[in-house]
Amino acid sequence: MKAVWIVDDDRSIRWVLEKALGREGFPYRSFASAQEALDAMEVETPQVLLTDIRMSGASGLELLEQVKQRWPALPVIIMTAYSDLESAVSSFQGGAFEYLPKPFDVDAVTALIRRAIDESVRVDSAAQEVRLGTPEILGQAPAMQEVFRAIGRLSQSQVTVMITGESGSGKELVARALHRHSVRAKGPFVAINTAAIPKDLLESELFGHERGAFTGAQQLRQGRFEQANGGTLFLDEIGDMPIELQTRLLRVLSDGSFYRVGGHQPVHTNVRVIAATHQPLEERVRQGLFREDLFHRLNVIRLRLPALRERAEDIPLLTHHFLARSAQELGVEAKQLTPAAMRQLQSFSFPGNVRQLENICHWLTVMSPAQKIDVADLPAELLGKVPGAALPGPVEREAGGAEQAGPLDAVAEAPHWFAGLETEVERLLVEQQPDIMGRLTREFETVVILAALRATRGRRIEAAQRLGIGRNTITRKIQDLDLDAQR
Repeated sequence: MKAVWIVDDDRSIRWVLEKALGREGFPYRSFASAQEALDAMEVETPQVLLTDIRMSGASGLELLEQVKQRWPALPVIIMTAYSDLESAVSSFQGGAFEYLPKPFDVDAVTALIRRAIDESVRVDSAAQEVRLGTPEILGQAPAMQEVFRAIGRLSQSQVTVMITGESGSGKELVARALHRHSVRAKGPFVAINTAAIPKDLLESELFGHERGAFTGAQQLRQGRFEQANGGTLFLDEIGDMPIELQTRLLRVLSDGSFYRVGGHQPVHTNVRVIAATHQPLEERVRQGLFREDLFHRLNVIRLRLPALRERAEDIPLLTHHFLARSAQELGVEAKQLTPAAMRQLQSFSFPGNVRQLENICHWLTVMSPAQKIDVADLPAELLGKVPGAALPGPVEREAGGAEQAGPLDAVAEAPHWFAGLETEVERLLVEQQPDIMGRLTREFETVVILAALRATRGRRIEAAQRLGIGRNTITRKIQDLDLDAQR
């Protein structure tokens, strides 16, 4: 067997990998730079090549590019301590066999090497280097690394993608990344939130209209499908699309043609569609609210984004990034969180996900009086002081500080409305009322949103921020619940 080669300018990493490979019986060679490895390849080639991305001298991506030009069948595993989307996409687009974020599990590395040897995967020889600037999406959690890998593998495909995930989890960011790293990158990226546009206007927004098609249509207007020709169309909140428009969407996805509103000539378009939803589409299909054939047409590749509470280990990384960005925007020094404040932040459930964390970091940059942010400086909702807010984690005590209320304290102190809720549920159950959960959920959302709108004097964006939800979400719910008529 040929040797496994390790290329890393960090001696400790080389030592760890050498010991692991030796225990498994793999022959190995180590190099401190990409140039050393390239010089050695003039004499012999390895069985598998493991290389770091960022090294003094030539980078791992530059090494990958040169290796793939001359030895396209050689499996190359990219290692990096910078676990970001750019690194993952650059690796896969350059032809890497796999992308391995540090710190890594040694057993997982040896298993990966075995797989690389056994499969002898031949990857595309075309290498493309992507700039390594500020990452567009951050995440070191395993769930996010899977998302990065998926984006990398989809980078040379034009297949339809369905992105699922809670509001605020970053679905549009992923859609933009899929476009930017695709063969359509030079074409337009057009996004539309199908839940934020009244259904009587949505058809015109999507497909355009002819002059005189309806009152107010004084000139021809291109719809989003025409605007996105040659590029990508992102249909956000596709689960809320009116059923009558789903048929027209299916037609476009099937043959790439449609008619403008009031038009008689078909319009042809070449568009890659990426859809997103927070809705359980399978359930909406069963309820007759979403066409099953459209569901299968959109659900070619499904990419699920984890909620922020599912990747709490990313909160420090994201917090640092958002605080630095807010400070740069405001021209001030970036603030920092104490360990106790960071633990409190990680214990919060973040119903608004990454968007909510970003808003909190901006609030801290503006409102916190100290450069070093402690637990007491955090917004009230993070401390369980706002009725209905998600509860913080276990009791935290700093030296000389007071205890913060934990979940049991919060439940014991403020359950006064639980009793009334329980009584109402029991009454509805006795009466055998249908859809109890849906009915109570609508009533709860109505009360909460109207209260927030009153508190913010009708400012929807501020109300959404105060509630920890996205502006698109509050717009959709105001429409669905017909709240404008109740104000």
